[in-house]
Amino acid sequence: MFILNPEFRNLAPNSMESGDKTPVENESSGLDYWMSRVLREWDRARDDFAPEPVHDLRVALRRCRSIADGFIVFDPHPAWKLMKGAGRRLFQQLGALRDTQVMLEWVWRISPAFDETAAVLSRHLAGQEALHKESAAEALQDFGRKKWASWTQLLSNRARRIPAGSLAFQHLALERWAEAHALHMRALRNRSHAACHRLRIGLKKFRYTTENFLPDRDTAWGAELGELQDLLGEMHDLHMLWQTALAVKAFRSKEVRAAWRLRIAGEIRQRFDRYRQATVGKTSRWQVWRGGLPQPEHIGLASLARLRAWAAFRDPNPARSTHSAKLSLQLYDGLESLGMTRDIRLTNARFLLEAAALVHDAGMYRGEKKHHRASYRMIRKIPPSPGLDTDSMRFIAFIARYHRGALPRTGQKALSGIPAEHKGTIFLLCGILRLAAAFDWRRKKRIHRLVLTRSEEALRLYAPGYEADCAAAEKLSAARHLLETSCAMPILICPLQ
Repeated sequence: MFILNPEFRNLAPNSMESGDKTPVENESSGLDYWMSRVLREWDRARDDFAPEPVHDLRVALRRCRSIADGFIVFDPHPAWKLMKGAGRRLFQQLGALRDTQVMLEWVWRISPAFDETAAVLSRHLAGQEALHKESAAEALQDFGRKKWASWTQLLSNRARRIPAGSLAFQHLALERWAEAHALHMRALRNRSHAACHRLRIGLKKFRYTTENFLPDRDTAWGAELGELQDLLGEMHDLHMLWQTALAVKAFRSKEVRAAWRLRIAGEIRQRFDRYRQATVGKTSRWQVWRGGLPQPEHIGLASLARLRAWAAFRDPNPARSTHSAKLSLQLYDGLESLGMTRDIRLTNARFLLEAAALVHDAGMYRGEKKHHRASYRMIRKIPPSPGLDTDSMRFIAFIARYHRGALPRTGQKALSGIPAEHKGTIFLLCGILRLAAAFDWRRKKRIHRLVLTRSEEALRLYAPGYEADCAAAEKLSAARHLLETSCAMPILICPLQ
C-alpha cells in the first residue's frame, strides 16, 4: 500500500479537514450511527467552536451528506434531499470557520520568526474566525434537531435495502472513479489551481463512495486516498492563504511579497510533486483502484445491478419484473437458436432487453394508470454511466415504454433518436418484452419456462403451466401481435404436456 513519507506528513497542520478518519469511524459506518453522531457533535461544538469539535461535526455531517449523495442515485424518496438540505447551511458555515482556523495554523507554520506579514494575517484571520463563529452559532441554532432525528430511522431502513459491497455500489464507484480520473488527467496537463481543486472534489467523491459503500475497498485504499486528498487539500489551503494575504494587503514591500509567494509556491509544488509521484506511471494508484472495480467484461452485470437497484425503489413488485426479464431472455435465446436474430446489428441487444425488463414497471411509482409512459420518462432521466451510454438508455426506455399500451409506430417522436438500422431490432425487443410480461399479467409467476419451435407456417411457443382460458388467451393474443409482426410469422401458444 502506498503511504506518504512521514516526514512530509509533518509539513501539514495537525488537524486538516481531509484527515476525516477517527478510530470511531472504523468501528461503525452505518447511516444511523452517523446521523446520531451529528446530534452528539452538535452538543460539543456549540460550547466554544474549538477546532476539534468543529472538525468532528463537519466529518459527521459530511458522512451523512455523502451517503445521501450515493442513495439519491437509486432512491427517489424526498427525505434524502431534505436531510442534505437541513445540514447544508451548518456544513457551509462550519466549513468557513474551519478554513479560517486552518489558515491560522498555516500562517505560523510557514512564516519566519517575528514576521510582520504573519502578524497582519493573524489579526485579520482572528477577526474572521470570530465572525464565522457567530454565523456558525446562528446556523447551529437553526439546525432542526427534531426533524433530523425523525429522518434517522426512515433513511437508515431505506439504506439497508442495498447491501454494502453490492455490485450496484461497485458500479457507482466505477462511475465516480471515471469522473475523478478525467479530472486527474486534466490537472496533470495544466497544473492550475482550478484544475487541482476540481480534482480534489472528484477524488473526495470517489473516496466517499468507497468509504461509505465498499468497506473492503476502503480497508485497502482508505489511507492512501485520504493522504492524497490531504495533499490536494493542503494545496488549496495554501492558495487561499495567498489570496487572503493579497486581499488584506499584508505585505509591506515587494520584496516581502515575493518572498512569501516563493515560499507558498514551493509548499504547493512539493505537494503536487508528491501527488504526481504516487499517481503517474506503472505504479499509479489510479490503476490500482481501477483494478479493484468491475472490469470491462463485468461492466454489463454491474450496470444491470445498478438498474435493478434503481427500479427496486420504484417498482412495487420487483420480483415480477425479474421474472419478466427471465422469460424475455428465454424468448430471445429461443429466437436466436432458430436463426431469427441474424439481422440484429446491436451487439448489446440481449443486454438492452434484460435491462428494459428489469425497469419496465418503474413507472408504477407514479401510479398504475399509464405507468408505461411514466417508466419511459423516468428512464430517460437516468444520466449515462459506464456501460449505459446515452443511446443505450434511450433504447432501454423505448423498449420499456412499449411493454404494454399502444403499439410503436414509425414516425413517433420517441423514435426520432433511434437510427433507422436499429428500429427493426428495437421493435423486436419491444415485442419480446410485451409478450413475456403478458404471461405474468395476473402476477402469479406460474409460468417459468418458454420453449420455441419453428415450422414453415408458424412459431410454436410452449409454456408449461399455461391454461388457455378466455382471459389469458385474449391477453396473449393482443400481446404477441408486435412480435409476430417483427418475426413476420404467426405465433401459436401451446401448453406443454
